[in-house]
Formats: sequence, structure tokens, C-alpha cells
Amino acid sequence: MALYLTALDLFSGCGGLTQGLKDAGYKVLGAVEIDGKARHTYSINHQDVPFVGSDISKLSAGELMDNLGIKPGELDLLAGCPPCQGFSTLRSRNGRAPVADKRNNLIDDFARLALSTLPKMVMMENVPSLAKFEKFLQFVKELEDHGYIVDYKILDVSNFGVAQRRKRLILSASRIGLPALATESDKRITVREVIENLPKAGDSGDSVHDYSSPRRSERIHALIAAIPKDGGSRHSLPPEMRLKCHSNTTGYNDVYGRMRWDDISPTITSGCINPSKGRFLHPEENRPITLREAALLQGFPHDYKFDISHGKESIGLMIGNALPPPFIAAHGKAMAKALGQ
Repeated sequence: MALYLTALDLFSGCGGLTQGLKDAGYKVLGAVEIDGKARHTYSINHQDVPFVGSDISKLSAGELMDNLGIKPGELDLLAGCPPCQGFSTLRSRNGRAPVADKRNNLIDDFARLALSTLPKMVMMENVPSLAKFEKFLQFVKELEDHGYIVDYKILDVSNFGVAQRRKRLILSASRIGLPALATESDKRITVREVIENLPKAGDSGDSVHDYSSPRRSERIHALIAAIPKDGGSRHSLPPEMRLKCHSNTTGYNDVYGRMRWDDISPTITSGCINPSKGRFLHPEENRPITLREAALLQGFPHDYKFDISHGKESIGLMIGNALPPPFIAAHGKAMAKALGQ
């Protein structure tokens, strides 16, 4: 038996999936990612993992295997998350039918490489709505036609060591036995456990935590200060303090809301440091959460590096789009056991 299990990370982004696979004991042989800032962030955190491709639509299976130094059937785990924006409910006619989006075709490239490299196991993570789309169901059928046994579930990452409410589709497929997914835990990690003891933002010495918030008007500062601590919302504000745009809608109730110390956080999105995008205000301090706090709530290690020169929007996008490492690690360990490690 090999001393380690091998894995390949497709659509690697800034490295959340690779971090989770490493935490589960895999040796990640290579990664594929097209976005330059994400590639840079990945590289400064995973210097031992080379990029073996950028544009997956132009990457042949032969080239991929040559770059990895493997033959069909030798890879233990092929893992990835085809960009999910094209499958999200906001872009799928309220969940009834998929919107035309070229990113929807990336699952075909994932399938093409999986069925050519024939890894022992396949892991794919994505938005829950993908499970209803024809391309995903076709992917499952193609795996089964090639001898894989497939299992997939929609799970909340908060049940797998992530202090965040985030439902995701996770697929496990095996051609050497039964697929495997981790068992949900009843214990939840809270916002308090993750961010309460961080140094004060602004003078912590961590540039990702100290990155200053954008300038806001005195009115917005007063509004934020008036939101009740520890889980309060804008609905507690007196009428004269409410923004006009909030008076004309009954939705988006989490906007300008505070996180609650002893609960999990809401889903960390690309707008995670903007209180106008969701419940992203610090439970106690009169500010939105920092980029570091967002990364920690996604399950990244405290020392995970982000290049501040990329700008807060780009970093927020990378963090919001990332796969929570503990969620991946939990399922990676279950698959490692199925692989006999």
C-alpha cells in the first residue's frame, strides 16, 4: 500500500479544496485554475502543488496525465467544484430551469477528464440546485456506465466542523467498491469559538484582518451602531433611521444584521465584508466582519495567506467562492478509508 493517497484538484480557486484534502492526508499532485489572482493565492499557500493546467476546456486528458506522471486508473481521487454561478437558484429562473450560462458546460469538462483518467474515486462539490439539472444527472449516468458506484447528498457544512450555515451538494463515486461520505455531527462550532479571541482589527499585524473598511457616511455609521448587539437586525431600528430602500421591500431581512456569538454564521458569500449584502456585521463591534474573520468562518487556517494588493473585492470573492476545508477534509477522510488508507 502506498504511503499516501494521491489527488488532483480541478477548479482549485484559492485552495480551499486542496487544504481540505491535505488535512485529510492526501498528497495533491496538481491543480487546475484559470483565474490569475486565485492561482497566485493558491501558489503562496500550496507551494508544493504545481499547476498542471489553466483553462480546463483546452486541457486534454493525455496532457494532464503526462503532467502528473500517471496512467489511467492510477490516481486515487479526482476532486473539484465546477464554478457554480451558472447553476445557482438566482440564475435558474427561480429554480425551475437553468439559465443559459457557458459555465454550465464546465461540468462536461470535469466529466471528460474523470472518465479519461479513471481515478479510483471522484469527489464533486457544488450548489444544491445542481442536483436537478440534466448535465449533472448525465454526469452521474456516465460515471455509472464506466463502472462507478455513485452517491450524492445535500448537506449543511455546519454539521462538519464549519461555523457557517451553508448547504452544498457533495458527490462521492467509486470504481473499487462503495462510495463514502462523512457522517454528520451534532456538535456545531460557533462564531464565538472562531473569531472572539482575535486581536483587535486595525492594529493586529495581520494585513488581512487589518484591511480597512470602505468609508461610510455618518448616517450609515449611526445605523450600524444602533443595530442591537449579538444577532440584532435593521428591523429594530426606529423608523427615522431606516434606509428608504429598506422600506420598500419585505425581503432581504439579513441585510445590516449582526451575527450571533453563540450560533453559526450565515453563508459567507463574495459580499461577506459588506453589511448591505447580508448579516455580515460583527456581533459586538460596529463594523462588518473582516476578510480574516470571513476566511476563518469558511474554515481556513489562521495563517492562510491572501495578497492584499488584489483588493478587498477580489479577496472577498475568493473567500466566498471557496470550499470550506473542514467540510472537504471530513469527506476526504471517509473516502480515504474506502480507499483502504
